[in-house]
Amino acid sequence: MFSNPDADPIAGRDDAWQRLDRPLRRLLPRSLMGRSMLIVLIPLLVTQAIALGLFYGTYLNVVSRRLSDGVTGEISLVMAMIEHEPLASRRSVVLQDASSRTQLGFTFHPGETLSRQGTNHVLGPVDDDFARSIQQSLGRAYDVDWSESPQTVRASIQLSDGVMVVMVPIKRLNIGPIWLFVVWAVSSSILLFLIAGLFMRNQVRAIRRLGHAAELFGMGRDQGAIRPQGAREVRQAAVAFNRMQARVNRFVAQRTAVLAGVSHDLRTPLTRLRLTVAMIPTTGLIRAENLAPDLADMVADIEDMERLIGSYLSFARGEGAEEPVPIDLRGMLDDVAVATVRAGGRVLGVEGREGVEAIVRPDALRRVLTNLAENARRHGGAMRFSLREGERSIEITIEDDGPGLPADRRAAISELRETAPGTDGKGGLGLTIVRDIIHAHGGSIRLMESPLGGLRVLLELPK
Repeated sequence: MFSNPDADPIAGRDDAWQRLDRPLRRLLPRSLMGRSMLIVLIPLLVTQAIALGLFYGTYLNVVSRRLSDGVTGEISLVMAMIEHEPLASRRSVVLQDASSRTQLGFTFHPGETLSRQGTNHVLGPVDDDFARSIQQSLGRAYDVDWSESPQTVRASIQLSDGVMVVMVPIKRLNIGPIWLFVVWAVSSSILLFLIAGLFMRNQVRAIRRLGHAAELFGMGRDQGAIRPQGAREVRQAAVAFNRMQARVNRFVAQRTAVLAGVSHDLRTPLTRLRLTVAMIPTTGLIRAENLAPDLADMVADIEDMERLIGSYLSFARGEGAEEPVPIDLRGMLDDVAVATVRAGGRVLGVEGREGVEAIVRPDALRRVLTNLAENARRHGGAMRFSLREGERSIEITIEDDGPGLPADRRAAISELRETAPGTDGKGGLGLTIVRDIIHAHGGSIRLMESPLGGLRVLLELPK
């Protein structure tokens, strides 16, 4: 197989890392608290594992071998003494003296031979070290029985004329119970992990408060400045958020004031135009039947402009001053439907259960629903309202049987892109204001084709 000389090794390593990174992301916790605790837990476990490995892998092995070699050396010395003492009475004296001085129990059985050899392996590395030390230091047949009693070990060694039995206390061979160190390591790890968890919870709580305040501010529920808490970086983020919040509120207030002033000033020339059109004579040199259609079109244009300015003024008045409060959405839909019928529209029905509440700006949301209903009345005639409550959001749908909107203009309004210049109505400034109000509530708007044949507007509000 030939390799490609033009292949990029760095790109290959990046691809391999991405393939490894995807399953790791699915295994790792998603919350900051979980990942922070994992960062604390992994080094803690690695440190304890290294400590256990070093302690039991090196230190305990060395101590165990030295203890075994010490006991074996004493046994070897006693063996040499009794082998050089032919008299049985003198051997007994030597064994008694050795037992009192070494804390080992020595007995000699003349003429006996070992029925078995080796060790029965009860304590693992400790008995292996003892058996190995006997084999290497004494060079005799032996039998080590660890099940003789809980406190002693029976070591039988074959001599030339009998068997010498040595009762060795286990404390002379075993450094101590292993579980004490394991319990200490585990308990200290758990204690350190809990302490780290308490500290991390305080830091994460400050970040959560900052995120919650940002979410409420994005939905138009201004809770005021938040108190900086937590680490220095989190405090700096909270201070920066408070400054940003003040700047945004100041910008919105200035924009609202300018918009209200411009819209109010535009009403004066429009009023003069309406009076001028009303005072144009329709008799004399100009025949009334030729001028009447033009005057009607001019009056209609002036009314459209006045309606646009009224929408601007309403939007400007309600954007900065109104506070969000809990509102019964079904009751508001019923009120808008009644007002639409009174204005000459045809409402096919209002669907949805009663008692569905959301925290909204009442006048702004009512303006949204009235604007959409007015659009449906002017361009279609028949409309239908529906309300549906989900787990995290509430959906309000307004459908009509009008001409609808092209797909590109629906996408432009839904995706916050600039729309083509046009008058208020389907896809014009009215829907743009509706979109801005819904986004200010932290919701979204989607424009689709309606089963009735016209436009379907789906408003999604957070609970």
